[in-house]
Amino acid sequence: MPERRTVALVTLGCARNEVDSEELAGRLAADGWDLVEDASDADVAVVNTCGFVEAAKKDSVDALLEANDLKDHGRTQAVVAVGCMAERYGKELAEALPEADGVLGFDDYADISDRLQTILSGGVHASHTPRDRRKLLPISPAERQAAEVALPGHAQDAQDSAPADLPEGVAPASGPRAPLRRRLETSPVASVKLASGCDRRCSFCAIPSFRGSFISRRPSDVLGETRWLAEQGVKEVMLVSENNTSYGKDLGDIRLLETLLPELAAVDGLERIRVSYLQPAEMRPGLIDVLTSTEKVAPYFDLSFQHSAPGVLRAMRRFGDTDRFLELLETIRSKAPQAGARSNFIVGFPGETEDDVAELERFLTGARLDAIGVFGYSDEDGTEAATYEDKLDPETVAERLAHISRLAEELTAQRAEERIGETIEVMVDRVDEEDGVVGRAAHQAPETDGQVLLGTRPELVPGRMVVAKVVASEGVDLIAEPLGDGGCTEEAGR
Repeated sequence: MPERRTVALVTLGCARNEVDSEELAGRLAADGWDLVEDASDADVAVVNTCGFVEAAKKDSVDALLEANDLKDHGRTQAVVAVGCMAERYGKELAEALPEADGVLGFDDYADISDRLQTILSGGVHASHTPRDRRKLLPISPAERQAAEVALPGHAQDAQDSAPADLPEGVAPASGPRAPLRRRLETSPVASVKLASGCDRRCSFCAIPSFRGSFISRRPSDVLGETRWLAEQGVKEVMLVSENNTSYGKDLGDIRLLETLLPELAAVDGLERIRVSYLQPAEMRPGLIDVLTSTEKVAPYFDLSFQHSAPGVLRAMRRFGDTDRFLELLETIRSKAPQAGARSNFIVGFPGETEDDVAELERFLTGARLDAIGVFGYSDEDGTEAATYEDKLDPETVAERLAHISRLAEELTAQRAEERIGETIEVMVDRVDEEDGVVGRAAHQAPETDGQVLLGTRPELVPGRMVVAKVVASEGVDLIAEPLGDGGCTEEAGR
């Protein structure tokens, strides 16, 4: 019997990329590849790249170069780039980075096994010429569901249906747009895609050009994948897309998320549902009600504010202002006082004035956000903002970035301190010798929003839900003591 082919998936970027990697893993496992964790143990190292901002692109290139080094002293024979950077630059990336033996775009995902086998055998797969993927789908959202376009996270057609003899741990395709999937880690938390692409035209963002227009997954497929994840031991599901507030608009029901969330929360074995990537301008009273009142749905609001000065927001092709944003947060907290809120902001945008920075400071000070990401503006290829003339010099951008970042650090630490005395439900993520039991409350998403330290508790294992009282804070992190018999909820103890 010939030796089985081995492949390792190295994932960079956001939670959406993590889902894409697990889709590729499912396809490869179904076609007989052995998946290994360490790239040095793999015949092929597949790097799922991020193409969002310069720092992320640099990290992706570094990961490809690091994987290429393994070819000199490990098992690795080929290094392949996939993901957003590969899709966005195609031939250009292949020419600039000859260390990559292949650069595969989204159109290659359905045939990923054949592509890797060709490259591993010494063949060449021609890299694609990038194109604006928004043009691949109909302008009318209602007509997009029937389009046969490669969409990571969506199976393409009947030929993508699952084989009858799937390997253990691979999710069956549950519908016409449900992908194969294989988990790449044992965390009690997993992401599920609600949709792909984006119809917004923010002047600073290139994502729609290489991710395409917005298209929802059918509720039955989202439910089917969520049930499978629960069967695999997942206790918390995070719903991801470029814009979750638009979910259902191409299915004829912009309020579809409000009906889907209670169904997801009812899935056996799940303890928490979390929704990410919400657009403030699209928040609806009904959605706020569901997010703040549905059992097992975290009252968590990952709101994409980006700025709060009206002039800057208009230049960004966005809507809102400081007072409207504060009013939105007040509405949320009037329904769920402990609700979590986080956002990202861009400083140094073309034309931004000192008064605009002061307005942003006013918003941040009043918003009481649990987590704040701050980025300095930089031009992105193909965006409208890259053509703007009133650019700020790099020194000014760096100064404003440092200033707002310091303020954000102070404000989020204050917000964490405000939570001392609260009773919270903590999902245990891991147990290690240095930190003891580590988990997250409802206001803390994985990896981005801080954590809860529960001390040394032998009875607490990953996936348990613990009721605890916050007794102290360290920056954005909370220190809490489990209540009662280990603090475990009735549901978590079943």
